[in-house]
Amino acid sequence: MHGLHLTADLHDCRCATQWLVDAQALGAACARAAETVGLQVVGKLAHAFPATSTGPGGVTATVLLAESHLCVHTWPEQGGVTLDVYVCNFGGDHSAKARAVMDALEALFMPRHVERHTLQRGAIRAPAA
Repeated sequence: MHGLHLTADLHDCRCATQWLVDAQALGAACARAAETVGLQVVGKLAHAFPATSTGPGGVTATVLLAESHLCVHTWPEQGGVTLDVYVCNFGGDHSAKARAVMDALEALFMPRHVERHTLQRGAIRAPAA
């Protein structure tokens, strides 16, 4: 259960609209970002939400990793995005990879303002005898 959980709330994103509304493109970009930093993609799911009276619908893209997961939610009408990256560090320390994929995704959205949070999860414990 020992791992690193990173989250970020991105505000006033200046990226191409595609990254906020195209579920398939965003899902593929998330998987590429994970693979580029050395994380192992084992599955992915992307979903587009319908447009509302306030604008185009957002998307959710989730990438399942051998090390855990990453998830992105977009709010195009607000220019907002939330990022969530969690890696288990049980078999090795994947913290640098988690930070690198988070940095890559932040760069994709080009936010004017970012709120980041870091949570160390679990503790390394000796196996029960």
